[in-house]
Amino acid sequence: MSADEPLWASLPVPALVIDAGDRIVRVNPAAEDFLIGSARALMDVPLWDRLAVDAPLEEAFARARQSGAPLFVNDVDVGTGARAPVMCNLQIAPLAGAPGQMLLLIAPRELAGRVGQNSTVRAAARSAIGMAEMLAHEIKNPLAGITGAAQLLSMTLGPEDRELTDLIVSESRRIVALLERVEQFGNISAPHLAAVNLHDVLDRARRSAMLGFAAGMRIVEDYDPSLPPALGDGDQLLQVVLNLLRNAAEAAPQGHGTIRLRSCYDATLRVRRKGGTRALPLHLEVIDDGPGLPPEIAGEVFEPFVSGRENGTGLGLALAAKIVADHGGWISVESVPGRTVFRISLQRADAQEEGG
Repeated sequence: MSADEPLWASLPVPALVIDAGDRIVRVNPAAEDFLIGSARALMDVPLWDRLAVDAPLEEAFARARQSGAPLFVNDVDVGTGARAPVMCNLQIAPLAGAPGQMLLLIAPRELAGRVGQNSTVRAAARSAIGMAEMLAHEIKNPLAGITGAAQLLSMTLGPEDRELTDLIVSESRRIVALLERVEQFGNISAPHLAAVNLHDVLDRARRSAMLGFAAGMRIVEDYDPSLPPALGDGDQLLQVVLNLLRNAAEAAPQGHGTIRLRSCYDATLRVRRKGGTRALPLHLEVIDDGPGLPPEIAGEVFEPFVSGRENGTGLGLALAAKIVADHGGWISVESVPGRTVFRISLQRADAQEEGG
């Protein structure tokens, strides 16, 4: 361990070291929490793929490199794609003895008064992630038995009942794939991006939910029929929507209520990334009429192990946020008693052809 390691790990604000190509080469524990990713997963990732800043920060980096002097950027909105923007002060400085490398400190306004609490939560989160990885490994074995039993059972059933056993098999296989990612929670495999029909994703999620955890709910479809394809990974986006539907169903009193699945096109949301501004015009919303999020956690629901339910794990929304961030998208939430809206914002499938 280097001499500066204890000091680096103890910094209460997110700190990142960026190389000459604006790629992340080092993060402290506070930055892992802020970016919702492990140090290993963030290594060599372009900074502007993980940070969305409402300021021309690329130019600030260039000026600081050229002048060799620190630079301060105050009162700017900073988000990660996995969380709503928060007001921050930024400090940028060349790193002594490392030509081309820069130190970036991010000081969120909301951090005040919570440093001690956050360090305790970080330690608990790391221990829990290790336990989750171990459990994921153990759960895969009985799932294989369930899959095999369902396949055998399907041989003796009629077509209607076989649909249910086919669902068991397909969902078990999808869960196994998910558990393989959870075993390395901070290193979820990169999405295989392609053109995705978002309405197909919503329909698959709705059918699965209605046959299982949302059987007592009323699910209303409100789709924009002209919505163009999104740039995404259909299986990963399905997991996100299923997580949101499960949360909505579990929040409903006695398991009964209404969930609205909505899609719309709105080109006003744009985030700053390396190389320019990225438009996220395709929006999916999961809207429920439950009691709403507890106010004390409303700003932290996408953090690992933050849950408003007594027996909740706090992993579902953190995983959803990480998947959306890996898509270059945005996830946000608005909640009041009687109406909670989770919104996923994504790029068009032709965004790559347009240059993002």
